[in-house]
Amino acid sequence: MSETWKDVDLYFSTKLQSSDPVMNSILKANAEAGLPAIDVSPNQGKLLYLLAKIKGVKNILEIGTLGGYSSIWLARALPDNGHLITLEYDAKHAKTAEENIRNAGLDSKIEVMIGPALESLPTLKEKGFSNFDLIFIDADKPNNPHYLKWALELSSPGTIIIGDNMVRDGHVIDHDSEDLSVQGARQFIDLLSEESRIESTAIQTVGIKGYDGFVLGVVKD
Repeated sequence: MSETWKDVDLYFSTKLQSSDPVMNSILKANAEAGLPAIDVSPNQGKLLYLLAKIKGVKNILEIGTLGGYSSIWLARALPDNGHLITLEYDAKHAKTAEENIRNAGLDSKIEVMIGPALESLPTLKEKGFSNFDLIFIDADKPNNPHYLKWALELSSPGTIIIGDNMVRDGHVIDHDSEDLSVQGARQFIDLLSEESRIESTAIQTVGIKGYDGFVLGVVKD
């Protein structure tokens, strides 16, 4: 990782974000629980919050919770009657996330569903959850194309769909890669290129999380 990338990232977060003891405590709790340090960065979390705020979201779906860091960033943009459902495979991660969510005072807005996302997603419509305003995909990368298909099923015109970790340190352009995460990212992009229901673009990012990026799309009318 370039030290310049890191320094610039820290410069922006210092200048453009006020001190946030709650978010800092969440990262500390995640580390103490032994969770992998793969949360979005503070600047990326703020971007998620701003996108949700600009959209005026009321219902959010997150695929991949980890310790709830990005869940909390997103939920902060919700109105009083807003709701966020986040799907997490690992029960240990989910337990930590639920504790973090309670400590952030957002347990009335965030619901953690535990289990394989591909098993949880079909139940959402049955439970009356659909037409999400924003869907954030940040789970196991080999299943990215399956998550995108479900995101489109659970969306409506105007829904924002965001896929994280799509650049894979630049390896996304390697069509011969045997890395399943790279293959998942490429299949996600291929599916988007063939999908007429959504307009999308991709953004490369550098910073304290290294070199990566995300895909951002909006479902067409």
